[in-house]
Amino acid sequence: MFKQSTLACALAALVFLLAPIASMAEPELARREAIEPAEARGGAGAFDFYVLTLSWSPAFCESGEGREYRAQCEPGLGKGFVTHGLWPQYDHGLPSECDGAASPSRMALAHVAGVYPDEGLARHEWRKHGRCSGKSPTDYFADVRRASESVTIPALFERPRQAQSFAPLDIQRAFIAANARLRPGMLAVTCRKGALQDVRICFSRDLRAFRPCPEIVRGACRAGEIAVPAPL
Repeated sequence: MFKQSTLACALAALVFLLAPIASMAEPELARREAIEPAEARGGAGAFDFYVLTLSWSPAFCESGEGREYRAQCEPGLGKGFVTHGLWPQYDHGLPSECDGAASPSRMALAHVAGVYPDEGLARHEWRKHGRCSGKSPTDYFADVRRASESVTIPALFERPRQAQSFAPLDIQRAFIAANARLRPGMLAVTCRKGALQDVRICFSRDLRAFRPCPEIVRGACRAGEIAVPAPL
């Protein structure tokens, strides 16, 4: 009887010691299960949804990066929100380094003329993101135009005459008010160095509807207030 009692106590102590290790392993296992399917799919065309990224051009042009982009940042152009790109996404992560044509043809680029702020960005976006759509350059750029034209820019951001400051939440609410069917959880406002960087809006693969995108939303700007420079 004494031996059985001692054995039972020893087993109970072992379970007690191992419980924290098991609980620590569970989140790591869940993390791996959440990430691995996205990483495993890999190939072009195997994605879950699109993100349309609309950049606030004045903030970009005021940064050091904007100096090289005269087609976008030339004073007097007055550009506000511009299409940065249409990015295939996984629910967790995003595809990259996909196979496809290294450079789009002039004919394919014609389908997106006037959508991107300059042709160089269009070429870059095809190489980095377009090839992962699994579509031809012509069809991908047609999707970029379609997505861009389906979003209404709030009147508040159509050629404002002076710099302003906004809470990111107010920018989000302005886009929701201007676009039927767009809801919280389907877009994110991002910032950089205290200024508006872009608005990212999530679409279904067929671009027929906006859709929730928790991972994109988690990357939203957390600042209380951000600067919104006026167009040049």
